[in-house]
Amino acid sequence: MAKLAYKPVGILLGAGAGMVAGLVFKQVWKVAGRDDDAPNATDEDRGWGEILAAAALQGAIFAVVKAAVDRAGAVGVRRATGYWPG
Repeated sequence: MAKLAYKPVGILLGAGAGMVAGLVFKQVWKVAGRDDDAPNATDEDRGWGEILAAAALQGAIFAVVKAAVDRAGAVGVRRATGYWPG
């Protein structure tokens, strides 16, 4: 039952995590990259290394933020209901 109750919470937290991860990535890229905008895979003026580095960094940031938000949400559900939503 807790798993079913957690679904809508998980969806909202996932959307929020995606937005936060995007903002964090933009700030990190401004420091790590040579440009304010991260390269797109089809950006002709950027090299393979820069494009793949940006993609790897973006993926890592997204994964860490999503895991932290998912874990915090599960802990919150456990505190509120007494059940782990797994």
